Amino acid sequence: MSAETPAAPGQHDEHYLQVFRRNFRTWRGDRPFWAGLYIVFGGFPIAYFPYAHLHLGHLTLAMSTTAGAGSLIIGVLLVVLGISLWFQKHVRTFAGVAAILLALVSIPVANLGGFLIGFLFALLGGAMAVSWVPGEPEEGYAAAGSLDKQAPDTAVAESVEAGGPEAADGAGDPNDLSGTSPSNGANGRHSAG
Repeated sequence: MSAETPAAPGQHDEHYLQVFRRNFRTWRGDRPFWAGLYIVFGGFPIAYFPYAHLHLGHLTLAMSTTAGAGSLIIGVLLVVLGISLWFQKHVRTFAGVAAILLALVSIPVANLGGFLIGFLFALLGGAMAVSWVPGEPEEGYAAAGSLDKQAPDTAVAESVEAGGPEAADGAGDPNDLSGTSPSNGANGRHSAG
């Protein structure tokens, strides 16, 4: 037996659905998941409605227009942008702006943007993608990852203590180009020459 095996079989086993749910929540939290989902949901009605046939009894109502190909392209592009948000989170700004622009273009091209359903989903998802930023790691993870950074932080703190308060703000630095240090005679004024 190795040190990693549990003492009794099945004692610490979790159900595979709990493990999947926890891993999915972690994966979902690291990317703009809901923005991508809204953009994908916005792409489906935009692409579907121009090709749909509505049956009312014996009457068939076809929504096909000359803009059917355009709406299919817009819908497919929105679905691709939504999926790319899930797997490549660094394209979030581009995908969000592109989704907003495609949603706006879908109003005249694709039956009022999929009867405003697809338009609203794509617009909301695009706005969410543009505004999403990655979260900061928890303090426990940050402390474990910052072991390498301890030496430079202590060196900076020691140099501030040794140099006095004027060294802390960089005013005593000979390479100070701010023009605000009294040592270079500028007295807060910047010179043009």
